[in-house]
Amino acid sequence: MSMNVGPSGGSGDPEVMVEMNTTPLIDVMLVLLIMLIITIPIQTHAVKLNMPVGNPPPPVKPPEIVRIEVDFDGTVIWDGQVVPDRPTLEGKMATLAALPDQPEVHLRPNKLVLYKSVAMVMATAQRRGVTKIGLVGNEQFMN
Repeated sequence: MSMNVGPSGGSGDPEVMVEMNTTPLIDVMLVLLIMLIITIPIQTHAVKLNMPVGNPPPPVKPPEIVRIEVDFDGTVIWDGQVVPDRPTLEGKMATLAALPDQPEVHLRPNKLVLYKSVAMVMATAQRRGVTKIGLVGNEQFMN
């Protein structure tokens, strides 16, 4: 009793392997991928700012404040005095903008005033070159 273990041909030569061994290729690719990941710098999303060093000098004098109120019917009040019309307001804004050290403008609109009246005052200030303007009294709009 015998058993045939080899190829059926009688030549005794082994068969040629036609498939490529991909294991070494995968190993090389993994090594290259790891090297690439290690050498790439970490991406940082930072904004670089030049911050001032030391304490700022104290202000020489407190800033001058101009209070502008816009009443519920659109009436503009400049430091307690009613401004009669728009050209007068533009003249006051131009005078304010021409000063070398502009005072701060605090704009306080009434809760019931239309937006266009407040926007008109802000647009006039911007057009005339007033740079220090802010809205005050916003706590009335929190309800």
